[in-house]
Amino acid sequence: MIREAIEISIPHDEAFKKLLENFYQEFIELFFPELGAMLDYSETRFLMQELLVDIVGEEARELDLLLETRYKGLDGYILIHLEPQSYKDHEFRDRMFIYFSRLFERYRKDHKLIIPIAIFTSDEIREEQDTLEMSIPEHNILRFQFLKVELRKQNWRRFIDSDNAVAAALLAKMGYTTREAREVRREFLRMFIKLKARLDQGRLALIMSVADLYFKPDRAQDEEILRELINEYSEEGELIMELMPAWKRWGYEEGMEKGKAEGKEEGKAETIRKLLLHGFSPEAVSEAVELPLDEIKKLM
Repeated sequence: MIREAIEISIPHDEAFKKLLENFYQEFIELFFPELGAMLDYSETRFLMQELLVDIVGEEARELDLLLETRYKGLDGYILIHLEPQSYKDHEFRDRMFIYFSRLFERYRKDHKLIIPIAIFTSDEIREEQDTLEMSIPEHNILRFQFLKVELRKQNWRRFIDSDNAVAAALLAKMGYTTREAREVRREFLRMFIKLKARLDQGRLALIMSVADLYFKPDRAQDEEILRELINEYSEEGELIMELMPAWKRWGYEEGMEKGKAEGKEEGKAETIRKLLLHGFSPEAVSEAVELPLDEIKKLM
């Protein structure tokens, strides 16, 4: 069961990782604004993915994302470890502590602080444990606590007036009822239109591709929403169709002139190329846009 969960989560985890790599500042400012205010983003870089090996050398572990940045309050460099988690793992707290301890061992002389952050992306609403403790009577040996974000516990309405790209990309992973699903879908697209004014098409395509992994489109509903948005935002409606592969597959361009249809197909190919350039694997892109892997590889 755990193996199946891991295999299913791979495309989602990879997409989430690319989102964090491109919008790490937006992520921190959205969910940890007090921490964000203390960071100097002008001196920020991702370190090479760290391979952490047990002392006995029998087990290798890999961090997802390790960010080096400057912390204003300490006037020095710190590390921020970002770890998305999409499935239930009873040893997750242990794993976070192992990552932390090895980072501390390796980097403590050059970095004044290590901040571990877990991002729980499961569809289930549950209380994720964020603390590892050890003690004996009258003495605490260890209390390790990492920062966490549980997306399903976030009220989606808190974010719809935000111009934060991460808020838009993850809106479908936040907490809402079945009756609110259509409204969430519409608000996401409205947020996306607002982002168009300040983001390039590659980053817009990344946001759309991540969101598409979490939404479950309904054809009739999406047709209705699309008509509403095109009436309100005629120019932007064209962009939405170009970046929404599901709508293209359902034939929303039927009846358009042949030249326009061909142009849109080329736009779709360009979007795929940009996703590949952003580091998505051909397999992940194939699953996201639901095209055969060999067609994706032709565009590489």
